[in-house]
Formats: sequence, structure tokens, C-alpha cells
Amino acid sequence: MKHPVADYVTLVFDCDGVVLNSNKVKTEAFYKAALTYGEAAAQAMVDYHVAHGGVSRYKKFAYFLEQIAPCYAEQRNPAGQYPNLEALLQAYAGYVREGLLSCEIAPGMETLRKQKPNARWLIVSGGDQAELRDVFAQRGIARWFDGGIFGSPDTKDEILSRELASGNLQHPALFLGDSKYDYQAANTAGLDFVFLSDWSEVDNWETWTARKGVTVQQNMKALIDYSDHA
Repeated sequence: MKHPVADYVTLVFDCDGVVLNSNKVKTEAFYKAALTYGEAAAQAMVDYHVAHGGVSRYKKFAYFLEQIAPCYAEQRNPAGQYPNLEALLQAYAGYVREGLLSCEIAPGMETLRKQKPNARWLIVSGGDQAELRDVFAQRGIARWFDGGIFGSPDTKDEILSRELASGNLQHPALFLGDSKYDYQAANTAGLDFVFLSDWSEVDNWETWTARKGVTVQQNMKALIDYSDHA
């Protein structure tokens, strides 16, 4: 992070683990959706999900069906009928929705919005775009994100590239994320980046951020305190 938060014209937020304490909600939903294939397959799905934080559910379940499920389906029930991609996505969405509507909103978000009323805020998430817009509206926080709420099936790279090209996302811009993919997407788009560690599921994130020279803050409140004293 090259500037105090107040100096940025645009703030880009990941959703899960940054704005909402929803990483565990989604991890559990992946497990439940894949459980038809057995506990081992469901755990393999979770392991893949955690290792690829920030990637859309569409790509994760496609990988599951292509690479993981075949290793378990025949062992479990060679003649069995198993859910296809659409059925897995529907099951997952059902498990996720209730959690997104009830999980904690990051403390400090409203304070930060009031401190910088003229900054443009965007959500750029691996979560489903329609689902995110509905949940944010129901929870009364959609109004914070005047630059738009964006998610899958478009990738974060595609969203950032498109919004930069349209002028909706302007520099200097800061991406607040909690995954390696968030960092990579911010880097590719030329955005500064801060890793928020409190709710992240990145394994051994301390070593990774130190090796990459990534700026780390514990949570949104810590980021605000840091910026106030910068």
C-alpha cells in the first residue's frame, strides 16, 4: 500500500473474508454439496476450494466433476446417479444463501465509508454476482458500493480489466483481499493491494506475504487505524 487509504480514488473489495465473515460458510457449503460422492470426495472438494481462494464456484465444481469425482464415484456406487454441474451449483447456492444473510459484516466498514464519501467503492468477488447483489441489498449495504457489485461467472481479472477500460475504476486504486488470487488479480490490473488476515483461509499466509512483500493488516479496523496514523 503506497498511500493512506484516504488518498485512494477507488477502493476494490473482495467479499468473502473481507466485507463478510463468510469464508467458513462457503467452505461448509462446498462440503455439503459434494457429500453425495462421499466424505472423502467432499473433503477433497474443500481442500481444492481452500487452495484456490477467490476463484468462482463454477470453475471449482467443474474441476470437481472432471478431476475429483471420478476417483470416488465408481468406488462408492458404480451404477449410481450423481448430481451434474447445475445440480451441484443449486445445492451449493442454497447452503450459502442463509449464511450470507446472517454472517458478520466487517467492523469498520461504515466508518470507512463515512470517512471517504467521495471514493468509489466496488465489490469484485468470486461469488455469484446475482446472489451478491441480492444479499447486499437485503442487508442494507449495497448503497456503500457505488461503483458496482461484481462477481462470477466473470473472473476477477475480467471484471477489473473491464471496469478499468470503462473508467469506472480509476487510479490510484486499492484492492482489499484475503487470497493469493486477490493479490494476483490486483497486481495484473496495476492496483495496490492489502491482505486482510483475520478471516483468511490462506494456509501459512505469514510466510507467503513476507516472501511477496505484501502489505498485511489484521482487519478493516486495523487498516483504518493504520491509515489515520500514516
